[in-house]
Amino acid sequence: MSRALAGVLAVLVTTGWAANHFAAMIPVLREHEGLSRALLDAVFGIYALGLLPGLVGGGALSDRVGRAAVVLPGATIALAGTVLLLVRHDAAGLVAGRLVVGIGAGLAIGAGTAWATDLRGKVGTVLAGVALSSGFALGPFVSGLLAEFGPRPLSLPFVLSAVLSAAAVAAAAVWSRSAHYAAAELQPVVPGHDRSVAGALSWSLPLAPWVFACVTVAFVTFPARISSEYAGPALTGAAALLALGSGIVVQAAARRREWGPQAGTVGAVLAGLGFLLVGAGGTHPPLWLLPVAAPVLGVAYGLCLREGLLDLESLAPKTSRGTLTGVFYVGTYLGFALPVLLVVLEPVTGASLPLFALAVPAFAVALVRARRLAVAEHPRAVDVPRG
Repeated sequence: MSRALAGVLAVLVTTGWAANHFAAMIPVLREHEGLSRALLDAVFGIYALGLLPGLVGGGALSDRVGRAAVVLPGATIALAGTVLLLVRHDAAGLVAGRLVVGIGAGLAIGAGTAWATDLRGKVGTVLAGVALSSGFALGPFVSGLLAEFGPRPLSLPFVLSAVLSAAAVAAAAVWSRSAHYAAAELQPVVPGHDRSVAGALSWSLPLAPWVFACVTVAFVTFPARISSEYAGPALTGAAALLALGSGIVVQAAARRREWGPQAGTVGAVLAGLGFLLVGAGGTHPPLWLLPVAAPVLGVAYGLCLREGLLDLESLAPKTSRGTLTGVFYVGTYLGFALPVLLVVLEPVTGASLPLFALAVPAFAVALVRARRLAVAEHPRAVDVPRG
């Protein structure tokens, strides 16, 4: 692995960490600052408002001015948001901090994934997904442990995230100096398959909503519903590690066994099954259901993320990789709004019905993708899984 690629992956890990570790801080802020669950769930999801324009705009901009010129400032902006969250714990400070983190993460994640793909093609795409997933998993797990057992639970997790982000940005800035290139020149060509914006998005976008919808249900919604006897930052962190760790493992297995695009079908099916499991738990699910449902949702997350990104790597036009990666991530991050939506709907519909309803389109996506793969040509079409 080149140092340039290592730097990009480090930025993706620490940006994912900064974006997601706030989940473990929700019970801490609720206890120490007296903030409501609805407000904190909204603060967790509101960072998507900053993230979405950053993903699309940053990806498109990186296609024109280069990846480093977008990724490194974006990661620095996310770092600034983390510092703001460190010093302000009132509602206004939390909203502002999460929005700033979102803007920076949007710039860094989409363009950073495209950068990794530029450097190593399909391998870079897969490694970018694993790196981002690792940050998403480790952030809430480590922050949950620090908040539960360490000193200064309201500050130490943010300090650690800021230090790691600063180190990653510095390393990437130094290591990328010897890797300047025109991104379009590194686009591999897949013989016999036309690349188009519509074609790439038609395969990848249906998988996008299930990526973060799955894991936010696993580590935000589910822990919040469990009895207060078990509630706390460590439980949230453990749920995040279990779900996202399962996603990392399945991505590694898929790479090793060279699973084809039907893995995306499996991911959508598992998303539906995971929603049914959590819905069956009702308003106060038993603790034992967490280690059952979280891995199902985590594997769904990993497969939908991997296959969506690989669809883009295989089918996106060479001049639009950053833009389309950003568009795909916009679709994935819609899932961050799901926990607060479930809180809003619960008094009207109950805890289970929205999740049961959400399983229906997930199964529909799986059915359509399976049917399409049976009748249409795909550049990565192989038997899945391969032993």
